[in-house]
Amino acid sequence: MDLDLVEISPNADPPVCKITDYQKFLYQQKRKQKELKAKTVKVVVKEIRFGPNTDDHDYQFKLKHAEKFLGEGAKVKAFVFFKGRSILFKDKGEILLLRFAQDLEEIGKVEQLPKLEGKRMTMFISPKAPAKKK
Repeated sequence: MDLDLVEISPNADPPVCKITDYQKFLYQQKRKQKELKAKTVKVVVKEIRFGPNTDDHDYQFKLKHAEKFLGEGAKVKAFVFFKGRSILFKDKGEILLLRFAQDLEEIGKVEQLPKLEGKRMTMFISPKAPAKKK
């Protein structure tokens, strides 16, 4: 009959087998995998760059952009870039990022606190899940 014995669940007690066409079985498995992959949500990460001495107007401008990104469902990677001797102002950069996180706490949650990596101090903020309607 051109059918094959296919082991469906090898870890079950007793193992489960099925008599079917093996090529058709593989094709259906591949289709299921493709459907699952299509349904997954792709995570977009937007970057916002600050200097340790970022002015208030520039800060507000970047804050608005971050709010827009979080509203669209993207993650925000905020970082302070230290050039040359400005690495002396690590505390200024950390204060700036913590203030940024505090201003965005209604629409986003901090995924990673500020961490210094080389000449960059980075922090990740992910959008809060929208309130589900009952």
